[in-house]
Amino acid sequence: MSLVGIIANPASGKDIRRLVAYGSSFDNQEKVRMVRRILLGLEAVGVDQVCFMPDYYGIVPRALDSLKVDVDVFPLDFDARADQRDSTEAARIMEENGTTCIITLGGDGTNRVVAKGTIKVPVLPISTGTNNVFSFMVEATIAGMAAGLVAANLTPLEECTFSSTKLEVKVDGTVVDLALVDIAVCEDLFVASKAVWDMRKVSQIFLNRAEPGNIGLSSIGGLLHPIGAEEPQCLCLKLGGKGRFVKAPIAPGIIEKVIVNEQRIMNVGEEVEISTVPSVLALDGEREVEVRRGQQAMIRVTKEGPVVVDVRRTMNSAMKRGILASVPDGEVAKSI
Repeated sequence: MSLVGIIANPASGKDIRRLVAYGSSFDNQEKVRMVRRILLGLEAVGVDQVCFMPDYYGIVPRALDSLKVDVDVFPLDFDARADQRDSTEAARIMEENGTTCIITLGGDGTNRVVAKGTIKVPVLPISTGTNNVFSFMVEATIAGMAAGLVAANLTPLEECTFSSTKLEVKVDGTVVDLALVDIAVCEDLFVASKAVWDMRKVSQIFLNRAEPGNIGLSSIGGLLHPIGAEEPQCLCLKLGGKGRFVKAPIAPGIIEKVIVNEQRIMNVGEEVEISTVPSVLALDGEREVEVRRGQQAMIRVTKEGPVVVDVRRTMNSAMKRGILASVPDGEVAKSI
């Protein structure tokens, strides 16, 4: 019996970058249509059960309207608060209940809080947010099939998943939060709006992923020293002053000239101190942690990040094993 979890964030794709940049809004009704296709993909590969995070819009219940699938779909039983804590709690309960794969619909921020609930259950992150470095732009039908193949143990994890690293935030020696993609040190002394878009107020960036084709702060490092999703490294950049410039797409439709005066590679286990105190740390694009005067804040790279399902690898693995194709008459299926 296989159990797949769905965490669909109704708030993803709607932050202030629709006002200060040119980000597209991601309608919740489109998420409903995506969940329908996910459920059909899960059914096609024989998934028995699906549990989901309850949300104020009712994304999964709406998806089930007028949809007939031979899958037991049920909500998790907990007191939802209609904020990011719901995703963390849902992920924690899914792990406790024996879920074998979690599908998330959201951006980098959504997956960050899911990782606070579990890093043991493989996650397949579908992009429905603003900055989508951690999550994939993938057709929901295929994502559902891939997640089902992993959940049912039809394809081996070593062929279709990879382990991500993560960035830990330590304040006065205690780990207080994490990031999966980037951490920006902002000179603002208040959280206010969550998103970061004014680079004049950013003094330092830590990048767990940095590729030239990314959007957001990750693109800055990607144009200097690329770091892939599976590489056990982090890129630390100090901004401002005199140095080399990088013309990077820091938000949808916003391309800025950013001055980088120092760069450093951090390996797993290394820690680097925050250079600006007091400050606010933006984790995966959202201001979350205040560093007050007199406090010491450090960033550390660790290997204990989420296990991520790679859709392409999973479908290739299924193809090699003939899982989704019948054997021609007179032939015997090859064991790979």
